[in-house]
Amino acid sequence: MFHSRAKALQAQSNSLVHWTNLTNLQTYHTLRRPNKPNTKPRRERPHRAAAKLLRKPIPFVSDVKQTHGPEDALSLFREYHEMGFKHDFPSYSALIYKLARNRNFEAVETILGHVRDRNIHCKDTLFIALFQHYAKAHLINKAIQLFHEMNTYNCVRTLQSFNSLLNVLVDSDRFSDANEIFGRCSQMGFRPNSISYNILIKGWLKKGEVEEAWKVFDEMLERKVQPSVVTYNSLIGFFSRKGELEEATGLLEDMRQKGKYPNAVTYALLMEGLCMMGKFEEAKKMMFDMAYRGRKPRLVNYGVLISDLGRRGKIEEAKALLHEMKKRRFKPDVVIYNILINFLCKEGRATEAYKVLIEMQVGGFEPNAATYRMMVDGFCQIHDFEGGLKVLIAMLKSRHCPRLETFGCLVTGLLKCGNVDGACFVLVEMVNRNLELCCDVWEAPVVAACGEDSIAGNRDVDNIVVQKKRKRQ
Repeated sequence: MFHSRAKALQAQSNSLVHWTNLTNLQTYHTLRRPNKPNTKPRRERPHRAAAKLLRKPIPFVSDVKQTHGPEDALSLFREYHEMGFKHDFPSYSALIYKLARNRNFEAVETILGHVRDRNIHCKDTLFIALFQHYAKAHLINKAIQLFHEMNTYNCVRTLQSFNSLLNVLVDSDRFSDANEIFGRCSQMGFRPNSISYNILIKGWLKKGEVEEAWKVFDEMLERKVQPSVVTYNSLIGFFSRKGELEEATGLLEDMRQKGKYPNAVTYALLMEGLCMMGKFEEAKKMMFDMAYRGRKPRLVNYGVLISDLGRRGKIEEAKALLHEMKKRRFKPDVVIYNILINFLCKEGRATEAYKVLIEMQVGGFEPNAATYRMMVDGFCQIHDFEGGLKVLIAMLKSRHCPRLETFGCLVTGLLKCGNVDGACFVLVEMVNRNLELCCDVWEAPVVAACGEDSIAGNRDVDNIVVQKKRKRQ
Protein backbone atom coordinates (compact mmCIF):
# COMPACT_ATOMS: atom_id res chain seq x y z
CA MET A 1 0.00 0.00 0.00
CA PHE A 2 2.69 2.46 1.06
CA HIS A 3 4.98 1.66 -1.93
CA SER A 4 2.16 2.25 -4.46
CA ARG A 5 1.73 5.78 -3.07
CA ALA A 6 5.48 6.32 -3.22
CA LYS A 7 5.51 5.36 -6.92
CA ALA A 8 2.61 7.72 -7.66
CA LEU A 9 4.41 10.59 -5.96
CA GLN A 10 7.64 9.74 -7.83
CA ALA A 11 5.82 9.77 -11.19
CA GLN A 12 4.31 13.16 -10.38
CA SER A 13 7.67 14.63 -9.37
CA ASN A 14 9.32 13.23 -12.56
CA SER A 15 6.72 14.95 -14.74
CA LEU A 16 7.37 18.24 -12.94
CA VAL A 17 11.13 17.86 -13.50
CA HIS A 18 10.55 17.15 -17.22
CA TRP A 19 8.40 20.28 -17.58
CA THR A 20 11.04 22.36 -15.77
CA ASN A 21 13.78 21.08 -18.11
CA LEU A 22 11.69 22.00 -21.18
CA THR A 23 11.10 25.54 -19.94
CA ASN A 24 14.78 25.97 -19.15
CA LEU A 25 15.63 25.24 -22.84
CA GLN A 26 13.61 28.21 -24.05
CA THR A 27 15.35 31.58 -24.43
CA TYR A 28 13.65 34.91 -23.96
CA HIS A 29 14.69 38.33 -25.28
CA THR A 30 13.67 41.53 -23.58
CA LEU A 31 13.98 45.14 -24.73
CA ARG A 32 16.06 47.25 -22.42
CA ARG A 33 14.84 50.70 -21.62
CA PRO A 34 17.29 53.50 -20.99
CA ASN A 35 17.74 54.25 -17.32
CA LYS A 36 15.40 57.05 -16.31
CA PRO A 37 15.47 58.78 -12.98
CA ASN A 38 12.35 58.06 -11.03
CA THR A 39 10.40 61.26 -10.67
CA LYS A 40 8.18 59.82 -7.95
CA PRO A 41 10.01 57.79 -5.33
CA ARG A 42 8.20 54.60 -4.52
CA ARG A 43 6.54 54.64 -1.13
CA GLU A 44 7.36 51.61 0.93
CA ARG A 45 4.42 49.96 2.60
CA PRO A 46 4.86 49.50 6.33
CA HIS A 47 5.18 45.99 7.73
CA ARG A 48 1.83 44.43 8.62
CA ALA A 49 2.58 44.47 12.35
CA ALA A 50 3.75 48.10 12.15
CA ALA A 51 0.67 49.04 10.12
CA LYS A 52 -1.54 47.56 12.84
CA LEU A 53 0.18 49.74 15.45
CA LEU A 54 -0.20 52.85 13.27
CA ARG A 55 -3.90 52.19 12.70
CA LYS A 56 -6.14 54.47 14.73
CA PRO A 57 -8.13 52.44 17.30
CA ILE A 58 -11.94 52.52 17.06
CA PRO A 59 -13.32 53.82 20.40
CA PHE A 60 -16.29 51.41 20.61
CA VAL A 61 -14.17 48.35 19.75
CA SER A 62 -11.67 49.25 22.48
CA ASP A 63 -14.42 49.87 25.05
CA VAL A 64 -16.52 46.78 24.32
CA LYS A 65 -13.52 44.56 25.04
CA GLN A 66 -13.47 45.92 28.59
CA THR A 67 -17.13 45.14 29.32
CA HIS A 68 -17.88 42.26 31.71
CA GLY A 69 -20.93 40.66 30.12
CA PRO A 70 -23.29 40.63 27.12
CA GLU A 71 -25.76 43.05 28.72
CA ASP A 72 -23.02 45.64 29.30
CA ALA A 73 -21.82 45.21 25.72
CA LEU A 74 -25.31 45.74 24.30
CA SER A 75 -25.87 48.78 26.53
CA LEU A 76 -22.57 50.28 25.38
CA PHE A 77 -23.56 49.68 21.74
CA ARG A 78 -26.82 51.59 22.28
CA GLU A 79 -25.05 54.43 24.12
CA TYR A 80 -22.63 54.95 21.25
CA HIS A 81 -25.52 54.89 18.75
CA GLU A 82 -27.42 57.52 20.77
CA MET A 83 -24.29 59.72 20.80
CA GLY A 84 -24.34 59.69 17.00
CA PHE A 85 -21.55 57.16 16.49
CA LYS A 86 -21.94 55.33 13.17
CA HIS A 87 -21.51 51.61 13.75
CA ASP A 88 -19.81 49.73 10.90
CA PHE A 89 -18.41 46.22 10.44
CA PRO A 90 -15.64 46.53 13.10
CA SER A 91 -18.23 47.60 15.72
CA TYR A 92 -20.75 44.92 14.82
CA SER A 93 -18.12 42.17 14.68
CA ALA A 94 -16.62 43.19 18.07
CA LEU A 95 -20.10 43.07 19.64
CA ILE A 96 -20.92 39.72 18.01
CA TYR A 97 -17.61 38.22 19.22
CA LYS A 98 -18.44 39.37 22.76
CA LEU A 99 -21.95 37.88 22.65
CA ALA A 100 -20.77 34.60 21.10
CA ARG A 101 -18.06 34.14 23.74
CA ASN A 102 -20.81 34.44 26.36
CA ARG A 103 -22.96 32.01 24.33
CA ASN A 104 -25.77 34.54 23.95
CA PHE A 105 -26.62 33.26 20.46
CA GLU A 106 -30.13 34.71 20.45
CA ALA A 107 -28.59 38.20 20.64
CA VAL A 108 -25.94 37.19 18.07
CA GLU A 109 -28.65 36.29 15.56
CA THR A 110 -30.53 39.54 16.26
CA ILE A 111 -27.39 41.61 15.59
CA LEU A 112 -26.65 39.56 12.45
CA GLY A 113 -30.17 40.44 11.28
CA HIS A 114 -29.34 44.16 11.65
CA VAL A 115 -26.08 43.62 9.72
CA ARG A 116 -27.99 41.96 6.88
CA ASP A 117 -30.77 44.58 6.82
CA ARG A 118 -28.22 47.41 6.62
CA ASN A 119 -26.26 45.56 3.90
CA ILE A 120 -22.99 46.08 5.78
CA HIS A 121 -20.02 44.58 3.97
CA CYS A 122 -18.66 41.71 6.09
CA LYS A 123 -15.41 39.78 6.16
CA ASP A 124 -15.46 36.00 6.26
CA THR A 125 -13.40 36.05 9.49
CA LEU A 126 -16.57 36.90 11.43
CA PHE A 127 -18.38 33.80 10.18
CA ILE A 128 -15.34 31.56 10.67
CA ALA A 129 -15.24 32.64 14.34
CA LEU A 130 -18.99 31.98 14.70
CA PHE A 131 -18.62 28.46 13.25
CA GLN A 132 -16.16 27.73 16.04
CA HIS A 133 -18.35 29.27 18.77
CA TYR A 134 -21.40 27.32 17.56
CA ALA A 135 -19.32 24.13 17.59
CA LYS A 136 -18.20 24.73 21.19
CA ALA A 137 -21.86 25.10 22.16
CA HIS A 138 -22.78 21.92 20.21
CA LEU A 139 -24.90 23.93 17.76
CA ILE A 140 -23.44 22.41 14.60
CA ASN A 141 -26.61 22.80 12.53
CA LYS A 142 -26.49 26.55 13.21
CA ALA A 143 -22.93 26.64 11.83
CA ILE A 144 -23.99 24.79 8.65
CA GLN A 145 -26.99 27.09 8.18
CA LEU A 146 -24.85 30.20 8.66
CA PHE A 147 -22.34 28.97 6.06
CA HIS A 148 -25.13 28.54 3.49
CA GLU A 149 -26.48 32.04 4.33
CA MET A 150 -23.11 33.86 4.13
CA ASN A 151 -23.85 35.34 0.68
CA THR A 152 -26.98 37.05 2.08
CA TYR A 153 -24.75 39.07 4.46
CA ASN A 154 -22.89 40.96 1.73
CA CYS A 155 -19.99 38.57 2.27
CA VAL A 156 -18.24 36.33 -0.23
CA ARG A 157 -17.88 32.70 0.80
CA THR A 158 -14.21 31.81 0.51
CA LEU A 159 -12.26 28.56 0.45
CA GLN A 160 -11.01 29.50 3.92
CA SER A 161 -14.58 29.62 5.29
CA PHE A 162 -15.34 26.32 3.52
CA ASN A 163 -12.29 24.69 5.13
CA SER A 164 -13.22 26.15 8.52
CA LEU A 165 -16.71 24.62 8.39
CA LEU A 166 -15.23 21.32 7.21
CA ASN A 167 -12.83 21.28 10.17
CA VAL A 168 -15.59 22.13 12.67
CA LEU A 169 -17.70 19.24 11.35
CA VAL A 170 -14.83 16.74 11.56
CA ASP A 171 -13.87 17.86 15.08
CA SER A 172 -17.51 17.61 16.18
CA ASP A 173 -17.88 14.01 14.95
CA ARG A 174 -20.17 15.06 12.10
CA PHE A 175 -17.98 13.42 9.46
CA SER A 176 -20.86 12.32 7.22
CA ASP A 177 -21.90 15.99 6.89
CA ALA A 178 -18.28 17.00 6.22
CA ASN A 179 -17.91 14.34 3.53
CA GLU A 180 -21.21 15.36 1.91
CA ILE A 181 -20.25 19.06 1.84
CA PHE A 182 -16.78 18.21 0.51
CA GLY A 183 -18.45 16.26 -2.33
CA ARG A 184 -20.38 19.41 -3.33
CA CYS A 185 -17.40 21.81 -3.20
CA SER A 186 -17.17 22.17 -7.01
CA GLN A 187 -20.89 23.09 -7.17
CA MET A 188 -20.13 25.86 -4.65
CA GLY A 189 -17.31 27.13 -6.86
CA PHE A 190 -14.42 25.88 -4.73
CA ARG A 191 -11.34 23.93 -5.79
CA PRO A 192 -10.12 21.99 -2.72
CA ASN A 193 -6.55 22.72 -1.65
CA SER A 194 -4.17 20.70 0.53
CA ILE A 195 -5.88 22.03 3.68
CA SER A 196 -9.28 20.71 2.47
CA TYR A 197 -7.82 17.27 1.77
CA ASN A 198 -5.89 17.24 5.06
CA ILE A 199 -9.11 17.84 6.99
CA LEU A 200 -10.84 14.99 5.16
CA ILE A 201 -7.88 12.67 5.78
CA LYS A 202 -8.01 13.62 9.46
CA GLY A 203 -11.72 12.72 9.52
CA TRP A 204 -11.21 9.27 7.99
CA LEU A 205 -8.30 8.53 10.32
CA LYS A 206 -10.40 9.64 13.29
CA LYS A 207 -12.93 6.98 12.27
CA GLY A 208 -10.11 4.44 11.92
CA GLU A 209 -10.72 4.13 8.16
CA VAL A 210 -7.11 4.20 6.93
CA GLU A 211 -7.98 2.78 3.48
CA GLU A 212 -10.40 5.66 2.88
CA ALA A 213 -7.71 8.10 4.01
CA TRP A 214 -5.32 6.60 1.43
CA LYS A 215 -8.02 7.06 -1.25
CA VAL A 216 -8.17 10.76 -0.41
CA PHE A 217 -4.36 10.86 -0.55
CA ASP A 218 -4.49 9.29 -4.04
CA GLU A 219 -7.14 11.81 -5.13
CA MET A 220 -4.81 14.63 -4.07
CA LEU A 221 -2.13 13.28 -6.40
CA GLU A 222 -4.57 12.81 -9.28
CA ARG A 223 -5.74 16.42 -8.95
CA LYS A 224 -2.13 17.68 -8.81
CA VAL A 225 -2.51 18.87 -5.19
CA GLN A 226 0.83 18.38 -3.45
CA PRO A 227 0.68 16.62 -0.05
CA SER A 228 2.06 18.90 2.67
CA VAL A 229 3.96 18.15 5.86
CA VAL A 230 0.58 18.23 7.64
CA THR A 231 -0.69 15.47 5.33
CA TYR A 232 2.24 13.26 6.22
CA ASN A 233 1.97 14.16 9.92
CA SER A 234 -1.67 13.01 10.00
CA LEU A 235 -0.70 9.60 8.62
CA ILE A 236 2.47 9.31 10.74
CA GLY A 237 0.47 10.21 13.87
CA PHE A 238 -2.17 7.56 13.05
CA PHE A 239 0.37 4.77 12.56
CA SER A 240 2.43 5.86 15.58
CA ARG A 241 -0.59 5.75 17.90
CA LYS A 242 -1.45 2.27 16.60
CA GLY A 243 2.08 1.09 17.33
CA GLU A 244 2.85 0.56 13.63
CA LEU A 245 6.17 2.38 13.82
CA GLU A 246 7.65 0.67 10.76
CA GLU A 247 4.91 2.17 8.57
CA ALA A 248 5.35 5.55 10.30
CA THR A 249 9.13 5.64 9.80
CA GLY A 250 8.62 4.55 6.17
CA LEU A 251 6.49 7.65 5.62
CA LEU A 252 9.20 9.75 7.29
CA GLU A 253 11.80 8.48 4.81
CA ASP A 254 9.40 9.06 1.91
CA MET A 255 8.92 12.65 3.06
CA ARG A 256 12.66 13.27 2.90
CA GLN A 257 12.95 11.71 -0.55
CA LYS A 258 10.18 13.95 -1.88
CA GLY A 259 11.77 17.10 -0.47
CA LYS A 260 9.27 17.52 2.38
CA TYR A 261 11.24 18.32 5.48
CA PRO A 262 9.89 16.80 8.73
CA ASN A 263 9.17 19.40 11.41
CA ALA A 264 9.22 19.18 15.20
CA VAL A 265 5.63 17.87 15.22
CA THR A 266 6.63 14.99 12.90
CA TYR A 267 9.28 13.87 15.38
CA ALA A 268 6.93 14.47 18.33
CA LEU A 269 4.38 12.06 16.80
CA LEU A 270 7.05 9.38 16.33
CA MET A 271 8.31 9.98 19.87
CA GLU A 272 4.75 9.61 21.17
CA GLY A 273 4.49 6.25 19.41
CA LEU A 274 7.76 5.09 21.01
CA CYS A 275 6.59 6.22 24.46
CA MET A 276 3.29 4.35 24.06
CA MET A 277 5.33 1.19 23.40
CA GLY A 278 7.36 1.80 26.57
CA LYS A 279 10.47 2.96 24.67
CA PHE A 280 11.06 6.23 26.54
CA GLU A 281 14.86 6.18 26.12
CA GLU A 282 14.54 5.67 22.35
CA ALA A 283 12.11 8.59 22.20
CA LYS A 284 14.55 10.77 24.15
CA LYS A 285 17.41 9.73 21.84
CA MET A 286 15.28 10.62 18.79
CA MET A 287 14.76 14.10 20.18
CA PHE A 288 18.48 14.72 20.67
CA ASP A 289 19.24 13.20 17.24
CA MET A 290 16.97 15.79 15.61
CA ALA A 291 19.83 18.32 15.63
CA TYR A 292 21.90 16.01 13.39
CA ARG A 293 19.00 15.99 10.92
CA GLY A 294 18.96 19.77 10.79
CA ARG A 295 16.00 20.18 13.15
CA LYS A 296 16.33 21.68 16.61
CA PRO A 297 14.11 20.12 19.28
CA ARG A 298 11.12 22.27 20.22
CA LEU A 299 8.89 22.53 23.25
CA VAL A 300 6.43 20.05 21.71
CA ASN A 301 9.15 17.37 21.81
CA TYR A 302 9.91 18.02 25.48
CA GLY A 303 6.17 18.01 26.12
CA VAL A 304 5.87 14.41 24.81
CA LEU A 305 8.58 13.22 27.22
CA ILE A 306 7.21 15.13 30.23
CA SER A 307 3.69 13.79 29.50
CA ASP A 308 4.96 10.22 29.36
CA LEU A 309 6.81 10.59 32.68
CA GLY A 310 3.73 12.15 34.30
CA ARG A 311 1.47 9.41 32.93
CA ARG A 312 3.70 6.79 34.56
CA GLY A 313 3.70 8.67 37.88
CA LYS A 314 7.35 9.75 37.60
CA ILE A 315 6.66 13.35 38.60
CA GLU A 316 10.15 13.99 40.03
CA GLU A 317 11.75 12.86 36.76
CA ALA A 318 9.35 15.15 34.87
CA LYS A 319 10.45 18.06 37.08
CA ALA A 320 14.11 17.14 36.43
CA LEU A 321 13.47 17.20 32.67
CA LEU A 322 11.85 20.63 33.04
CA HIS A 323 14.99 21.80 34.86
CA GLU A 324 17.15 20.29 32.09
CA MET A 325 15.12 22.23 29.52
CA LYS A 326 15.94 25.48 31.27
CA LYS A 327 19.65 24.57 31.43
CA ARG A 328 19.58 24.05 27.65
CA ARG A 329 18.04 27.54 27.32
CA PHE A 330 14.58 26.30 26.38
CA LYS A 331 12.01 28.53 28.04
CA PRO A 332 8.94 26.48 29.07
CA ASP A 333 5.59 27.86 27.91
CA VAL A 334 2.07 27.59 29.33
CA VAL A 335 1.51 24.20 27.66
CA ILE A 336 4.60 22.65 29.32
CA TYR A 337 3.64 24.03 32.73
CA ASN A 338 0.06 22.79 32.24
CA ILE A 339 1.30 19.24 31.61
CA LEU A 340 3.10 19.25 34.97
CA ILE A 341 0.20 20.95 36.79
CA ASN A 342 -2.24 18.40 35.35
CA PHE A 343 -0.34 15.36 36.59
CA LEU A 344 0.38 16.93 40.00
CA CYS A 345 -3.34 17.60 40.47
CA LYS A 346 -4.22 14.04 39.40
CA GLU A 347 -1.77 12.74 42.02
CA GLY A 348 -3.58 14.80 44.69
CA ARG A 349 -0.70 17.30 44.95
CA ALA A 350 -2.65 20.49 44.21
CA THR A 351 -0.51 22.56 46.63
CA GLU A 352 2.62 21.66 44.65
CA ALA A 353 0.77 22.34 41.42
CA TYR A 354 -0.11 25.80 42.73
CA LYS A 355 3.62 26.49 43.31
CA VAL A 356 4.27 25.55 39.67
CA LEU A 357 1.53 28.02 38.67
CA ILE A 358 3.26 30.78 40.67
CA GLU A 359 6.60 29.84 39.07
CA MET A 360 4.95 30.13 35.66
CA GLN A 361 3.61 33.61 36.46
CA VAL A 362 7.00 34.74 37.78
CA GLY A 363 8.48 33.51 34.49
CA GLY A 364 6.18 35.89 32.61
CA PHE A 365 3.45 33.49 31.49
CA GLU A 366 -0.22 34.09 32.19
CA PRO A 367 -2.28 31.01 33.13
CA ASN A 368 -4.88 30.11 30.52
CA ALA A 369 -8.38 28.66 31.00
CA ALA A 370 -7.02 25.10 31.15
CA THR A 371 -4.53 26.05 33.91
CA TYR A 372 -7.23 27.51 36.12
CA ARG A 373 -9.67 24.65 35.50
CA MET A 374 -7.08 22.04 36.48
CA MET A 375 -6.15 23.99 39.61
CA VAL A 376 -9.75 24.49 40.78
CA ASP A 377 -10.57 20.82 40.13
CA GLY A 378 -7.31 19.82 41.85
CA PHE A 379 -8.20 21.71 45.04
CA CYS A 380 -11.73 20.26 44.96
CA GLN A 381 -10.27 16.76 44.64
CA ILE A 382 -8.36 17.14 47.92
CA HIS A 383 -11.37 18.92 49.53
CA ASP A 384 -9.50 22.23 49.85
CA PHE A 385 -12.52 24.25 48.75
CA GLU A 386 -11.16 27.52 50.18
CA GLY A 387 -8.08 27.14 47.96
CA GLY A 388 -10.35 26.32 45.02
CA LEU A 389 -12.38 29.48 45.66
CA LYS A 390 -9.23 31.65 45.62
CA VAL A 391 -8.20 30.20 42.26
CA LEU A 392 -11.77 30.66 40.96
CA ILE A 393 -11.72 34.37 41.86
CA ALA A 394 -8.40 34.80 40.00
CA MET A 395 -9.84 32.84 37.10
CA LEU A 396 -12.94 35.03 36.83
CA LYS A 397 -10.79 38.20 37.01
CA SER A 398 -8.86 36.83 34.02
CA ARG A 399 -12.21 36.39 32.22
CA HIS A 400 -12.05 32.60 32.11
CA CYS A 401 -14.85 30.32 33.23
CA PRO A 402 -14.74 26.86 34.86
CA ARG A 403 -16.88 23.88 33.91
CA LEU A 404 -20.44 23.60 35.27
CA GLU A 405 -19.43 20.51 37.28
CA THR A 406 -16.66 22.54 38.97
CA PHE A 407 -19.16 25.22 40.02
CA GLY A 408 -21.39 22.53 41.52
CA CYS A 409 -18.51 20.87 43.37
CA LEU A 410 -17.39 24.21 44.84
CA VAL A 411 -20.89 25.18 45.99
CA THR A 412 -21.40 21.82 47.73
CA GLY A 413 -17.91 21.81 49.29
CA LEU A 414 -18.03 25.41 50.54
CA LEU A 415 -21.42 24.85 52.20
CA LYS A 416 -20.14 21.71 53.91
CA CYS A 417 -17.21 23.79 55.21
CA GLY A 418 -19.66 26.38 56.52
CA ASN A 419 -18.57 29.06 54.03
CA VAL A 420 -22.06 30.22 52.98
CA ASP A 421 -20.78 33.58 51.65
CA GLY A 422 -18.30 31.80 49.38
CA ALA A 423 -21.00 29.41 48.13
CA CYS A 424 -23.35 32.32 47.39
CA PHE A 425 -20.58 34.17 45.56
CA VAL A 426 -20.16 31.13 43.30
CA LEU A 427 -23.94 30.89 42.75
CA VAL A 428 -24.15 34.59 41.82
CA GLU A 429 -21.33 34.15 39.30
CA MET A 430 -23.25 31.22 37.82
CA VAL A 431 -26.39 33.34 37.50
CA ASN A 432 -24.37 36.07 35.76
CA ARG A 433 -23.24 33.48 33.19
CA ASN A 434 -26.68 31.93 32.67
CA LEU A 435 -25.48 28.63 34.18
CA GLU A 436 -27.84 26.45 36.21
CA LEU A 437 -27.18 23.59 38.61
CA CYS A 438 -29.17 20.42 37.99
CA CYS A 439 -31.61 19.19 40.65
CA ASP A 440 -29.26 16.49 41.93
CA VAL A 441 -26.52 19.02 42.59
CA TRP A 442 -28.95 21.46 44.23
CA GLU A 443 -30.02 18.85 46.78
CA ALA A 444 -26.65 18.80 48.57
CA PRO A 445 -26.30 22.59 49.11
CA VAL A 446 -29.94 22.93 50.14
CA VAL A 447 -29.67 20.17 52.75
CA ALA A 448 -26.27 21.46 53.92
CA ALA A 449 -27.61 25.01 54.33
CA CYS A 450 -31.09 24.28 55.64
CA GLY A 451 -31.25 20.75 57.01
CA GLU A 452 -33.87 18.27 55.85
CA ASP A 453 -36.54 20.86 55.11
CA SER A 454 -35.70 20.94 51.41
CA ILE A 455 -38.57 23.13 50.26
CA ALA A 456 -37.94 25.85 52.81
CA GLY A 457 -34.20 25.46 52.28
CA ASN A 458 -34.51 25.96 48.57
CA ARG A 459 -36.32 29.26 49.16
CA ASP A 460 -33.70 30.37 51.72
CA VAL A 461 -30.80 29.72 49.37
CA ASP A 462 -32.60 31.46 46.49
CA ASN A 463 -33.24 34.48 48.73
CA ILE A 464 -29.56 34.61 49.76
CA VAL A 465 -28.45 34.52 46.12
CA VAL A 466 -30.87 37.31 45.13
CA GLN A 467 -29.76 39.49 48.10
CA LYS A 468 -26.07 38.97 47.27
CA LYS A 469 -26.63 39.87 43.64
CA ARG A 470 -28.50 43.08 44.61
CA LYS A 471 -25.64 44.13 46.91
CA ARG A 472 -23.10 43.70 44.09
CA GLN A 473 -25.26 45.76 41.72
